[in-house]
Amino acid sequence: MTPLSCAVEQIMLEAANRAILPHYQTLTSAQIIAKAADDAVTVADHESEAILADLLGKLLPEAAVVGEEAAHADPAVLDRLGDALCWIIDPLDGTNNFAAGKPPFGILVALAEKGETIGGWIYDPLRQRFCHAEKGKGAWIGDERVQARHSGAQPPIAAISLVFADLAKREKLKRHIAPHYTLVDIPRCAAEQYPRIVLGENDITVFERTLAWDHAAGVLFLNEAGGKVCRPDGRPYRVDEHLQPGMIGAASPALWDVLAERMAGM
Repeated sequence: MTPLSCAVEQIMLEAANRAILPHYQTLTSAQIIAKAADDAVTVADHESEAILADLLGKLLPEAAVVGEEAAHADPAVLDRLGDALCWIIDPLDGTNNFAAGKPPFGILVALAEKGETIGGWIYDPLRQRFCHAEKGKGAWIGDERVQARHSGAQPPIAAISLVFADLAKREKLKRHIAPHYTLVDIPRCAAEQYPRIVLGENDITVFERTLAWDHAAGVLFLNEAGGKVCRPDGRPYRVDEHLQPGMIGAASPALWDVLAERMAGM
């Protein structure tokens, strides 16, 4: 593990142990706030982000810090995503699951350089699973290098997120894409969805909303593992273009190509 990944792992562990796990299955109703329809935030999100922002900022003082909750409070924070260096933080991914007292949930941290992700880290506090990737250095879980693999199922296994798609797109996905795959429920947690593809539990996934804190780390992790995730037209994902909709992920470039062709024909 590189020195940078070791340092980020320790920071994520501290956030998990101080801010997330103590609140797991102990939240009161007053500690859960609705940010928007079907989107909650908890005291654990805020406490975790404070720890992560402070310690990551000290690790690389020259880097901007963009946290999900900070950006929700002040959208001007998003202007920093294209900075020379920028930390991107999802302090508690899968908040709705966490608030319901169930897994999966996790922490996502990415480091971007002028809008391109160069480091991605995903931590599952319950499993103590640390996924990490740095650009050009492969994908790792702990100290083991991993390669994305097909589930072996026929038809392939698909986790398709319809939550943020409009009604017309949902119907097209159901009609033109779903019949070619075995559909499984999405985990409502990118910190779980990306590892599932790398580990052969799912073969493909489709996202509509592509916010930087949800996807920067996972995109790098899956691509470094030999899978493929990018925009449906083949353009790479950039964190400073995160408000654009639509992304396809797959355990292999071949699986990606088939799905992208089907979606182009919708």
